[in-house]
Amino acid sequence: MTALKQYERIEATGLWRPSPDEQRREVVVSIGEATLTISDFNDRALTHWSLAALERRNPGEYPAVYNPDGDPGETLELAETETTMIAAIDRLQRAIETARPHPGRIRWISVGVVVAVVLAVLTLWLPGTMRRHVVSVVPDIKRQDIGRSVLGRIERVTGRTCGNEETDQVLAKLAQRTGVRRLVVVPGGLAASLYLPGGIVVLNHSLIEDFEDSSVVAGFILAERSRALARDPLDELLYRAGSMASFRLLTTGGLTPEILDSYAERVLAEPRPDVPDEDLLAIFSQAAIPSSPYAYARDITGEAVLGLIEADPMTGRTLEPVLADRDWVRLQGICGS
Repeated sequence: MTALKQYERIEATGLWRPSPDEQRREVVVSIGEATLTISDFNDRALTHWSLAALERRNPGEYPAVYNPDGDPGETLELAETETTMIAAIDRLQRAIETARPHPGRIRWISVGVVVAVVLAVLTLWLPGTMRRHVVSVVPDIKRQDIGRSVLGRIERVTGRTCGNEETDQVLAKLAQRTGVRRLVVVPGGLAASLYLPGGIVVLNHSLIEDFEDSSVVAGFILAERSRALARDPLDELLYRAGSMASFRLLTTGGLTPEILDSYAERVLAEPRPDVPDEDLLAIFSQAAIPSSPYAYARDITGEAVLGLIEADPMTGRTLEPVLADRDWVRLQGICGS
């Protein structure tokens, strides 16, 4: 041991007591590589103490009193004048402590690494996995219930949904024609259209009242369908609400009013996400509805929606109107204007 070299020839005298019942006796103390040897004055070893297991009872006080670890009854006293020996013991104990393995430290490092990995899993992987699982197991009836609850909160901003028995029948026809479960029309407060959990598509009345072609409103409905296919509206709601919302829905079957209020406010305030032209064209083709009327309703110049106009899948085909003229006229007065 490097730290030992300068202390190899150090000896000191001290008072040793093998047990509390015996008298202290003067002894010679010398340092070995890892032990403290206590001898009588005839150079006969009386005991050996491990430096690594040596304890000082009174740090900073004199005489310095030592005992083997776990045996406080056996003691060794070194007077204040034996400073060299006391310093040597202190330094060698530090050197031994530094050199020995530290399984506890390694264990804590290992625990720290495991905890960090677990936290990473909990914060990065688990929320998304749990959310996707919840979305996959929530039944349609619960989705519809959530959608109706969100609609009720949206109505605080948009006004109550418009309609009567006749227009409800026309909306049902339009929903069937465009492949959605339910259509509702609101008088304002909504930019254009919105797809809610449970297959509810909310439409601003202007999409119906401001256009003569029912293909326009059908196009906005199909665009919402395309968004819903790209990302489930329930998944979007739970993502915005955070992992606790997914956990709550999974365990209790419901969402708090605060979660629903927050989602309704944000989804009304934010613009609807763009849909790639190829996805839109595919769904227009599937529904056999022209994409050009929808495109010009978005941009009357056609510049921003040129792909939907030039690649209209229904170009050159003879098509039936989305709704009969009589039904469309009825629907145009849905909000009483």
